[in-house]
Amino acid sequence: MIRDVYLKMCPCRDLLDMVASKWTALVIGDLEDGPKRFGELKRRLEGVSQKMLTQTLRTLERDGLVTRTVYPSVPLRVEYELTELGRSVTEPLAALRLWAQKNYESVAEARETFDSADPIGLEPAAAR
Repeated sequence: MIRDVYLKMCPCRDLLDMVASKWTALVIGDLEDGPKRFGELKRRLEGVSQKMLTQTLRTLERDGLVTRTVYPSVPLRVEYELTELGRSVTEPLAALRLWAQKNYESVAEARETFDSADPIGLEPAAAR
């Protein structure tokens, strides 16, 4: 079967949506350095809720990008680690994170210009 993400019914769209998620990109980036416990990930990813991090990790595990290992200790110790498939997406996601950091000011400036313009593009909002 030919896969074409531009087609409405392409099943790859679901995968693209998951990989393009902010939290997916950040979790995978943090796991590039090796296995991490949930608490380590939560501390590193400022602003992520426990619920969102849990959902993201479950999705990544379900999709085969992350493994979850439970160590029988008291208390239980759980670690998350990238699989080979997960490591295969680290390079493109790293490039995307770097692009976002490098181009933030330009995008913020463009947003400010757009937001201050007349809705139909005739004059800046301040001139009205």
